[in-house]
Amino acid sequence: MAPHTGTHLTTRLRAAGCVFAEDEARLLLAAARDARELATLADRRVAGEPLEHLLGWAEFRGRRIHVEPGVFVPRRRTELLVDQAVRLAPVHPVVVDLCCGSGAAGAALAAELDLAELHAADLDPNAVRCARRNLGTAHAAHEGDLYDALPTRLRGRVDLLIANAPYVPTGAVALMPPEARLHEPRLALDGGADGLDIARRVVAGAPGWLAPGGHLFVESSERQAPHLLDAATAAGLSAHVATSADLDATAIVARHG
Repeated sequence: MAPHTGTHLTTRLRAAGCVFAEDEARLLLAAARDARELATLADRRVAGEPLEHLLGWAEFRGRRIHVEPGVFVPRRRTELLVDQAVRLAPVHPVVVDLCCGSGAAGAALAAELDLAELHAADLDPNAVRCARRNLGTAHAAHEGDLYDALPTRLRGRVDLLIANAPYVPTGAVALMPPEARLHEPRLALDGGADGLDIARRVVAGAPGWLAPGGHLFVESSERQAPHLLDAATAAGLSAHVATSADLDATAIVARHG
């Protein structure tokens, strides 16, 4: 490739509104096998496709997570769920990653903890396929609607239950950046009228699956967190809000028993 390609690409990406144009140009240059492929990747990025879909991976907690086109791209803010789970994990925990998407959170926990079992679940078959690749054969990824996807033998045995359920209010989906609303599945974004339809179901069902002393971790916005706390209390869980200024992240952490 011509020596000026990187500078030219950075200029194109910056003009298209890519905030980290120089970093993106470096990654695309590394991913392209030749000038023709680079031109195709650049055109697709300028048109608004997520960088992670073009590269085939997203970075999460310092690891590369396989991500295919049409699959939800893991966000850095979700690392808060992993931080909290690692802090509260018992020895050899049984872990469930609901609404797992690519399985990024579950894969991180598998790398950072000595797990007894890990099960991930998602309604999107494309996401489940990605999760299976990221989790490997040692762990299980199931397709289905929340708890319906899980083996019944896990009831009352889950120590750490992570859920990055969709929590964007329906009316706000149209206001999301094009790379999200046009290239990620709506079912991974749209959380209903107030954004909490799926998250409330996760909270309400958690007591039947958590072990005594087990913990539930659900991502939300700062505005939504008090409503999820109310839902946790109604479900018989003790809960608090966890935040991270560095990650711009909010979650509720709830304990069973």
